[in-house]
Amino acid sequence: MNNIQKGILALLIASLGFSLMGAFVKLSGDIPVLQKTLFRNIVGMIIPLYFVIKYQERLFGQMKNQPLLIARSTFGLVGVVLNYITIDHMVLSDSDMLNKLSPFFTILLCALFLKEKIKPYQITAIIIAFLGSLFIIKPSFSSDMFYALIGVAGALFAGFAYTTLRVLGPREKFYTTVFYFSFFSTIVLLPFVLTDFHPMTMTQTFYLILSGIFATIGQFGITIAYQYAPAKDISIFFYATVLFSAIISFVLFNQIPDMLSFLGYFIVFGASYYMFRKAKLE
Repeated sequence: MNNIQKGILALLIASLGFSLMGAFVKLSGDIPVLQKTLFRNIVGMIIPLYFVIKYQERLFGQMKNQPLLIARSTFGLVGVVLNYITIDHMVLSDSDMLNKLSPFFTILLCALFLKEKIKPYQITAIIIAFLGSLFIIKPSFSSDMFYALIGVAGALFAGFAYTTLRVLGPREKFYTTVFYFSFFSTIVLLPFVLTDFHPMTMTQTFYLILSGIFATIGQFGITIAYQYAPAKDISIFFYATVLFSAIISFVLFNQIPDMLSFLGYFIVFGASYYMFRKAKLE
């Protein structure tokens, strides 16, 4: 396998990891979202901690990078909590596709805060993706729209986190950043969870541990993928999560997206593919 093929394989593994994470979050049942998020981050600390110790890196990064690490962790935590809310209340593939709006938000935020130039084809893709998302959101005054908008907000905060990573990336090792994020999230969430802890069955605990394991697999899969190949060559394959999530939704929850959602998937994916093809030509 060449490096691009290795990158694609790693990204597909990451996609399956995130899809299974969502499935186990949903399977864990009626547990507060903050409690679910806490379990994800406790598990998520273990693997990066191993790498930090192995390579004798700083656990919490350099002092000069603390504002960036805190910002990345704050935005990421809010994004994860909002994403978990949509997973609990929407069809799994719908919540996943709304979360996939984050790359478009990242482009806008990088232009706004990092002064990166937005190219005309990117503007076109962002507009098309937004229009496509409306078919998933289905504007109305229903609770479904409320949770869909929470999903969009989650993608926005993920975009803020990725924008911060654009600056932070060359300054800290990726496993230090991942550990910092998980540790920060655990410390922030712990007081809230302890004051409103809901007892869990062994099955629910097992599901949440699995959600943390697969979330970590997803995080590392993305990181490894982009070490093998540039984003412009492989990023489109991350949309495999929507396919995996749709299959899981049908098999485990007997949920089938409606035709408007499928149309929205097609439009958002088309916008991403268009941006992917244009980037490869640069």
